[in-house]
Amino acid sequence: MDVLSDAIASIRLGQPSSSRLYTHQRDWCTRLAPHFGAGFHIVLRGNCWVLPDQGDPVMLGTGDAVLLPHGTGHVLSDRSIDAQTVAQAVPFEQWRAEQVSERSSDTVGFEALCGKYRLDRRGQHPLVAELPAVIHLPARTGDHRELRAAIDLLALEADERRPGSCIAVPSLLDLLLVYMVRAWMTESRTGIWSAALTDPVTANALRALHTDPAASWSNDRLATEAGVSRATLTRRFATLVGQPPMGYLAWWRLTRAAALLRDTTDPLSAIADQVGYATAYAFSNAFKKQFGTSPGRYRHHGSTVAGPVDTPDSPQSSEEFHHLLDRVITSDTVD
Repeated sequence: MDVLSDAIASIRLGQPSSSRLYTHQRDWCTRLAPHFGAGFHIVLRGNCWVLPDQGDPVMLGTGDAVLLPHGTGHVLSDRSIDAQTVAQAVPFEQWRAEQVSERSSDTVGFEALCGKYRLDRRGQHPLVAELPAVIHLPARTGDHRELRAAIDLLALEADERRPGSCIAVPSLLDLLLVYMVRAWMTESRTGIWSAALTDPVTANALRALHTDPAASWSNDRLATEAGVSRATLTRRFATLVGQPPMGYLAWWRLTRAAALLRDTTDPLSAIADQVGYATAYAFSNAFKKQFGTSPGRYRHHGSTVAGPVDTPDSPQSSEEFHHLLDRVITSDTVD
């Protein structure tokens, strides 16, 4: 798999959900509470304001999409948001229940697609961690055609539950999440991971590690894969990713193992083999160091969507950066 696919797959739980929202009311205001996951809104008609718990209000027009990748609580309103508006906000479930049960093109003033994803952030990839609290994707003709296509298809499926919709809708929602994050990475070009995935050397190395994390990687072998010298690979990778290649691989192997523990019933020996550990014992020791608990306990509590985010450290100074490089020299391979 590639980095973005792996980053999302490693934290996703269950199936996403969505609903079509519409109202004929004016001066409406509703609040959505924080949750363990990500949420989105896509405006199909009219406009609204989004006020996250931390941050500035964002106005959405017809065709605009907004993604809240960290489940940030927020207020939706059809008018400019001030303190009085926030105080009057009705809880979302209550407000939605009060809306008309049938659409009428003559009365509906606001219409949107809304949805959410459940995420387990205990092994969150730093690509996901660096996403801002609110990602605003304005509608622009010709931009991100795959995102617009997914929105159009999802709107059609939400209009009428057709045969096969139980498979079609979750699949479209998964595509929508990937396309929204991809669009943000293309538009912003400011994140660490946007830079890492557009640098040919680092991107090739990351692709190799994610395609086969269980392989017997070393810095020399990975440098050959990326087509550069070991020193070039090490410096560029550590600069952009914030972690030497073998340090990142060790972290990713255990993060991948955590997802396997959560999502499968495979024995520890099989999971150890899938992520590149020779024995279940070596795997268990490494897993406990990273997650602070044994693989068995982690699996037992796998339905708990909580826990600390354990991601590779970013070098905070030149001294720390060179310390990271020293670690590569003394630890060339990952067992």
